[in-house]
Amino acid sequence: MQISETNKLQKIIIVGDRVLIKPKSAKDQTKSGLFLPPGVQEKEKVQEGYVMKVGPGYPIPADYTFEEETWNQNEPEEDVRYIPLQAKEGDLAIYLQRDAIEINYQQERYFIVPQAAVLMLIREEDLD
Repeated sequence: MQISETNKLQKIIIVGDRVLIKPKSAKDQTKSGLFLPPGVQEKEKVQEGYVMKVGPGYPIPADYTFEEETWNQNEPEEDVRYIPLQAKEGDLAIYLQRDAIEINYQQERYFIVPQAAVLMLIREEDLD
């Protein structure tokens, strides 16, 4: 299978309450016209980028009944349920840089950010 723009993130599984973010391209010029050296924008405390993949959410144990014989060898397998995250693929996320983990995948730069570090989401939805 050939890797393309549309399927290169298909095999990635984001774990738990984390979000995969592709950083928005940094502006290299200020409003007043000064050119910024590389790396200045990256040192800002707050960054923005697009949500590429989202983890399943916060894990919670499945409801099950406690039997009197807890030592029973035939216990059912524990299923895990998740409280879903607010972030969705395609959202513009404003997040705290200090909590982000930078990774490089397929010659692209991404950040793995916990949901708690996402300060704001901007979602473009079709208004019908």
